[in-house]
Amino acid sequence: MMGMVRHLGRAAVLASLLSGTAARAADNITVFDWSGYEDPAFHPAYTAKHGTEPDFSFFGDEEEAFQKLRSGFKADLAHPCSQSVNKWREAGLLEPLDTSKLTGWNDILPRIKDMKGLMTSDDGKAWFLPFEWGNSVLTYRTDTVKPEEIQSLKAFADPKFKDRVSIGDSVDDAYALASLVIGLKDWTKMTDAQFAEASAFLREVHKNVRLYWTDYTEVNQAMASGEVDLAWAWNDTATVLQKDGIPVEMKRDTDEGMSTWVCGYVRLKGAEGDEAKEYDFLNAISDPAVSAYLVNDWGYGHANAKGMAAMDPQVLTAKGYADVDKFVDKTLFQSPMPTELHQKMIAEFEKIKAGY
Repeated sequence: MMGMVRHLGRAAVLASLLSGTAARAADNITVFDWSGYEDPAFHPAYTAKHGTEPDFSFFGDEEEAFQKLRSGFKADLAHPCSQSVNKWREAGLLEPLDTSKLTGWNDILPRIKDMKGLMTSDDGKAWFLPFEWGNSVLTYRTDTVKPEEIQSLKAFADPKFKDRVSIGDSVDDAYALASLVIGLKDWTKMTDAQFAEASAFLREVHKNVRLYWTDYTEVNQAMASGEVDLAWAWNDTATVLQKDGIPVEMKRDTDEGMSTWVCGYVRLKGAEGDEAKEYDFLNAISDPAVSAYLVNDWGYGHANAKGMAAMDPQVLTAKGYADVDKFVDKTLFQSPMPTELHQKMIAEFEKIKAGY
């Protein structure tokens, strides 16, 4: 794990979530986030302006966050990803954004803006400010796995990798993998037959799974120790492990491609913090100056087009971001999906993990 990321232990995260309220300084804002994103390097302009950090509370996945918020948990901002935005909005959890207060709103990468239903709703209201984007991608140990063995994502179900596979304990990442394998690039159009086919594939993968990782440090540690050879992981796994000298690579050019997700920030209904500070934070994470850190140290792309354009072209090429259109050409975007379909996936994935 990156030394600069102040990772909060899972026990502490759980204690924070079970408390029912987020710790809050008298006039501070609270951000409900993934552990690790409290890193001050993601929002330096906020710290410089206010001389303090926001308060953070953490969730392990978006369904957990959703249920916590529905039960009355209070925070000011939260960090969901593209596929959950509609669900959170329809549940009445969000406040619209005032885009006139967002300095980077017009600088968001065009391909992200084009994702239907992501940033705005049919009534023209804005709900979601993209921050980072990246991939769920086949990641492997180069000392134990040959490239020709993993040309297809079907390798995750290959018996030769029994007990050597890890995928995230995330319904979205799991069904993104399965959708790609069955040839579906737009999961919003998934039919009942395709859902059954995708679920059948995940049941085959389950036979090989050694670890359903819930925290990116878990899969990083499993790959670093050699416990796992093949993972469906995010960009930061290979980025971090390579810096530690671990023989790990991402294989973006499989026959089926990879999945691309976009995450960002929303304003929560019932927020009690200072609204001006909320927008200061949102503008801080959108600052073009954050792009280099996000790409270099985490392996993710920044949603701010100006920040990405200002980076060293060699660095962008090395990270795979030199040509954004080419990058996303062979991918399944984890775009907002119908809530009914998402709930169906959640229920089925729980059965799969339980061995049914």
